[in-house]
Amino acid sequence: MLNVAMAFGQADKSSRPSPPATVSGKSAGGANVKIDYSTPSVKGRTVGGDVAPNGKVWRAGANEATILEVDKDVTIEGKKVPAGKYTLWAIPGEKETTIIINKETGQWGTQYKEGQDLVRVAGKTEKAPAFTEKLTYVIDKSGKVSLLWGDKAYVFNVK
Repeated sequence: MLNVAMAFGQADKSSRPSPPATVSGKSAGGANVKIDYSTPSVKGRTVGGDVAPNGKVWRAGANEATILEVDKDVTIEGKKVPAGKYTLWAIPGEKETTIIINKETGQWGTQYKEGQDLVRVAGKTEKAPAFTEKLTYVIDKSGKVSLLWGDKAYVFNVK
């Protein structure tokens, strides 16, 4: 049984039902912003209800905790975040979503420790421009980060 667990841990992550993805972009201040995450599918469920429920801490992806990495000091919705690697969490809401930048990395996506939070900021919950079956992050040229999933867009700004 130990061999099975070890073999699973070494399996090709691209064959998972929620495979890994990476998005990179620039903040308004020129910092490189990179997000490593896994891409769950909606599969007929309700985002904000059945999955990523409103009012509860969510890993902002699937599998391992979502990673946010910046190569220069930035501000996220006005709060300072030093250059480094962090985990990204969210507490979705109907109109506003709390975006959490956490100092702990390397954990499975359900192992959140509030005591490791670096900052919590208020992001927006918007209607997505189009239905997105697989969770997708987009970073635009202004440093606006959008997490698109189902009919939701969870949005925050990196400067």
